[in-house]
Amino acid sequence: MTERLRDLAERRAAALSAGSAAAVQRQHQKGKMTARERIDYLVDEGSFQELDMLARHRAHGMGLEDSRPYTDGVVTGFATIDGRRVCLFSQDFTVFGGALGEVFAEKIHKVMDLAASVGVPMIGLNDGAGARIQEGVVSLHSYGGIFRRNVMSSGVIPQISVILGPCAGGAVYSPAMTDFIFMVKGTSHMFITGPDVVKTVTGEEVTLEELGGAMSHATKSGVATFVLDDEKACLDEVKYLLSFLPSNNLEEPPSQRSSDDPERLVPELREVIPVSSNQPYDMTVVIRSIVDDGEFLEYFSHWAGNMTCGFARLDGEVVGIVGNQPAVLAGVLDIDSSEKAARFVRTCDAFNIPLVTFVDVPGFMPGVDQEYGGIIRHGAKLLYAFCEASVPRIQLITRKAYGGAYVVMNSKSVGADFAYAWPSAELAVMGPQGAVEVVHRRELAAAENPALRRQELVEEYTERYANPYVAAERGFVDDVIDPAETRSVLIRSLRVLRTKREDLPKRKHGNVPL
Repeated sequence: MTERLRDLAERRAAALSAGSAAAVQRQHQKGKMTARERIDYLVDEGSFQELDMLARHRAHGMGLEDSRPYTDGVVTGFATIDGRRVCLFSQDFTVFGGALGEVFAEKIHKVMDLAASVGVPMIGLNDGAGARIQEGVVSLHSYGGIFRRNVMSSGVIPQISVILGPCAGGAVYSPAMTDFIFMVKGTSHMFITGPDVVKTVTGEEVTLEELGGAMSHATKSGVATFVLDDEKACLDEVKYLLSFLPSNNLEEPPSQRSSDDPERLVPELREVIPVSSNQPYDMTVVIRSIVDDGEFLEYFSHWAGNMTCGFARLDGEVVGIVGNQPAVLAGVLDIDSSEKAARFVRTCDAFNIPLVTFVDVPGFMPGVDQEYGGIIRHGAKLLYAFCEASVPRIQLITRKAYGGAYVVMNSKSVGADFAYAWPSAELAVMGPQGAVEVVHRRELAAAENPALRRQELVEEYTERYANPYVAAERGFVDDVIDPAETRSVLIRSLRVLRTKREDLPKRKHGNVPL
């Protein structure tokens, strides 16, 4: 037995140092941790149980016979984060450049199956060169197994992708199908085809960072959910995100005891709405003043800024926040903001997170580019997401709620459980200026002083329609509330909705307007 234990120790030592010292040094010089260092930093100390440490590739006749390192370039296993179970894999760039082969993929398949079967979050730390060329079509086939498992786990367990190096070609599609993607400025890169191929095919010259860097995907493509300055900050943010998510779709999100008084008044909200309805204000200021301790984890904070989404707590319970942002494009709904909010709503609904919607929307973005780009189809995604959601849903109208955009933003007509409005709310088919131009077009054309008459009609329309009271009379708004009481009203409403149950029609799945 002593001999066997010695042999085991040697094999484990070889696995722990599978990457060469030079490769590890290059990793550190780039400001990157190794695969095991990342795991050690992310999970609770001493909780990681590695699986398949001694796995090795079995490729023959492909130039790999003389190099069969243990782990095959990926570390897999299970652990706890803040005492909660997770499964994870960490690609090892110091072994074969983190390239995926058959055994590499089989290890990931196994840990993904484990995560789904025991109902715990699946975290992927990605830092690899894509498919292992020497293993040819076997590598491509192996990717398919990962993709299918991503889909089968979607909406069942949280799936988190952390991009900590290159992620190129077909490898990007696994992160793309997960719930959240984290990237690090300067070291994370995602793209289907690299700069050299782009130049060859299209003639465009673009740098690696411009094409697939973290900020490009955070601001332009809408691929990166969260972007951080360095790896440790990134992994800290992963832990923070997990604190808002349940382990699976059959559990409730984790609650925390809050020291923030549920009956706390927020008197500063009485002054937050500008005198002129055309003046902007910051909706995140409103949100942070209402939620517990002002903590708001914003989702896609760099993309589609006219919509703000994110996680927070009210009375210690997790809520998903969706709000128009008047400080960016007046909070108008466009293609990107509709997609951003729709995906967030569906994520919250999948994981039993109640939704609170802050509405200040002047309508949908007009323009040829928006129409040709499919604003009808993309706007319908958000409408579909809210209509489909069965979690507790509350709408709060702070100011403008015009036209179809008001309906789309979680109105009572599409299933909101409660709708509240501040006295500053304006519910109408369109804004006063536009309405007067349409309804009184002939009168204005015949008026002796069109400008004066227009102003009179605008004031009349504003007084009569641009308020919440007509909607309140009809029950489309459940109550008009003092802004200072918003926190307590939302908390009381969420408390009564905790036992909400809603049966959806029996079907295989709906046909989302993708």
